[in-house]
Amino acid sequence: MDASALSLQIATTVHHRVHTVTVRMDSVGWVVSGTKHLVTPGGGHRYPSGRVFVLPRGAQWEVVNDPAPQGRYVARLLCFSPELVEQFHRQFGQFAAIPPVQGCAGLAADAAFEDSFMRAVAALESDTSSQALREHRALEVLLMLAEAGIVFSPPGELGWAERVRRLVGPSPQADWTVERIAAAFSTSASTLQRRLAQEGETVSQCLRDVRLETGLMLLQSSTLQVSEIAAHCGYESHSRFSAAFRERFGFPPSQLRP
Repeated sequence: MDASALSLQIATTVHHRVHTVTVRMDSVGWVVSGTKHLVTPGGGHRYPSGRVFVLPRGAQWEVVNDPAPQGRYVARLLCFSPELVEQFHRQFGQFAAIPPVQGCAGLAADAAFEDSFMRAVAALESDTSSQALREHRALEVLLMLAEAGIVFSPPGELGWAERVRRLVGPSPQADWTVERIAAAFSTSASTLQRRLAQEGETVSQCLRDVRLETGLMLLQSSTLQVSEIAAHCGYESHSRFSAAFRERFGFPPSQLRP
C-alpha cells in the first residue's frame, strides 16, 4: 500500500447493500459500469456508469452497489492519505476559499478527468513508479477536482482512534494487544485507553473496525475465498468472521461469493 494514496477496483455481479459505511480516507470513485447508490434516511444519491463520486473522510452512508444495467458493478477508487491532502492545501492555496465537500459530491467523468484518473491508477499500481511520481499523479486528480469546485477539508491533527486504525491497518491479522499498541506510541496502556475513551472509542472497537472493513474491501476487490479473508483479517474461524461481518454490514460475506 502506498503511503500517499491507494488505488482499488471494486467489482461484483451481485447486488448488495452495505449498512453504515464509514469513509476513513478522502476518496474519489469512478463508476465504470453498474450503479452506485448512497442512501440516508433523508434521501440518496445515484451514480450511474460514467459518473464520479467524491466522499470525504468521516462521512457515513448506506451503500448499494448495483450491477444493473450492465450486469456487473465496477468502480475504480482512489483514496488519499491525510498527509497528501495537507500537501495539496500547502501547494495549491488558491483553492482555500472553496467550501470543502460535505457528505458527498459528484461530477461527470469527461475525457480529461478519465485520463488523469487512470494515470494516477497506473502510477499507484506500478511496482516501478517512484514515490514522487505517485504523489504527483494523485495530486493531479485532487487539482482537477478543485478546478471543478470540489476540495477536501484540511486534515488537521489525527485523533487517537484514527492513529490506532492506521497502525493496525497494514497487518490486521497480527496479535494486537492494548500493550503492544500503546508501546508503538511510546505511551502506557492506561493512557492510551483514556485517550480513546475521550473520543468514545476503545482498542477493541478500533481493531474490529479495521478487520471488518478490510474484509469488506477484500470481498469487493479480490477473488480470495471467505476463509482466506477471515484469516487475513485476524479471525480464527470462518464462522466467527461471517457472524461479525453480517452484524456489522447487514449481509453475510458469502453473498459476494456466488
